[in-house]
Amino acid sequence: MNNKCGLYIHIPFCLNKCPYCDFYSVKYDRDIAENYVSRLTAEFEKYKSAEFDTVYFGGGTPSILEPDLIGKIFEAIHKNFSIDNNSEITIECNPGKDLSKDFKQYHSFGINRISLGMQSAVKEERLALGRRASKEDVAKAIYNAESAGITNISLDLMLGTPKQTLEGLDETFDFIAEMDVTHISAYILKIEPNTPFYKLQDKLSLPDEDTVSDMYLKTVERLAALGLEQYEISNFAKPGFESRHNVKYWELVPYLGIGASAHSFWNGRRFYYDKDFNIIDDGEGGGIDEQIMLGLRLKKGIKKSLIKRDITPYIKAGFMEEIGESVSFTPKGFLVSNTIIANITD
Repeated sequence: MNNKCGLYIHIPFCLNKCPYCDFYSVKYDRDIAENYVSRLTAEFEKYKSAEFDTVYFGGGTPSILEPDLIGKIFEAIHKNFSIDNNSEITIECNPGKDLSKDFKQYHSFGINRISLGMQSAVKEERLALGRRASKEDVAKAIYNAESAGITNISLDLMLGTPKQTLEGLDETFDFIAEMDVTHISAYILKIEPNTPFYKLQDKLSLPDEDTVSDMYLKTVERLAALGLEQYEISNFAKPGFESRHNVKYWELVPYLGIGASAHSFWNGRRFYYDKDFNIIDDGEGGGIDEQIMLGLRLKKGIKKSLIKRDITPYIKAGFMEEIGESVSFTPKGFLVSNTIIANITD
C-alpha cells in the first residue's frame, strides 16, 4: 500500500486566519502567490526523479489559488518527479468558495481526493471558530466535487470547541450521514500559543475536559455506526478509503515536504523549510521511540516487542489491548495516549 514516498506541497495562503490555527499562512495576494509558486517549483529540481504515489496539497488554504497556478505546480511535478498512475492526490479546500469550476480543473490535473474544512454542521459552532461557510456551502461543495468526478471526500470535524455541546454533535453526525462521505478527520481543539484563541482562552465558552472526552468517544461510536471505522487517533474511513498519504507519516514511510514550513522525513533525516525557503536540518528520524510514538497513533498499533516497559497496567485499565503480537490503544486509551507514550519511551 505504501511502497513509494509521499509528496507534500504547502500552500501558505488564506482569505482570513482562523483564530485557532497556528499553521504558517499569510493573506492571499495574486502577485505574492505567483512568486511563491515560482520559488516552490524551483525547489522541485533538487529532488529530481523522486518517485511518489501520494501527493497532498495542504495549507493554509490551497483552494484559494486560482486553478492556473495549481496547474503550474502540477506541470512542474510531472516534469521533475515520477508520479504513480494509481496515486492518491489530495487538496484541502475551503467550502466558503464556489469551487464548481475549480473541481473540474482539479480532476483534469489528476486530483482524486478532497479534504473539506467543515469543522461542524452547527452554525453557532462554526461562527465561533471563525468559519464563514454554511452547512449548505459544505453540501454544495460535496455535490460539485462528485459532479466533477472526485468522489473520495474527507470532512474535517473539530471537538471541544467554543459553544459545542454533546447533544449538538448529533446535528453534525446527521449531516455526515446525509452526505455519505468516505473519510472524516476529527480533531480535539488544542489552544496553541500565538493564536487569538490563546489570548482569549479564559473568555471562551469551552466544554470541560470530561465532556470533551465524552465527545470523542461518542464520535468514535457514531462514525463506526455510519461505516466510518477509526484507523488512527483522529481519522475514520470507509474500508479502502484511509488516507494513504497520512498513513505514510505514521508508518515512517519517507515523505518529502516542499514549501514554507513544510516538513520532511527523507533519506533517514528530518528537515523542514522555514518561511524564507531555507532548509533547516532536524536530525535523524525513524528510531525506536518514533516507531512507538507514531505507530501507536494507528488503531492497528505496533509490535509488542518494540516496547521494553511493562504495559500490563494499561491493558488491565482498558487503555491498551493486545491482539496477537501487536498492542494498540483503545478509544479510551487514545485520550491519554501522550501520557502513556511518555511513560513507555523515556
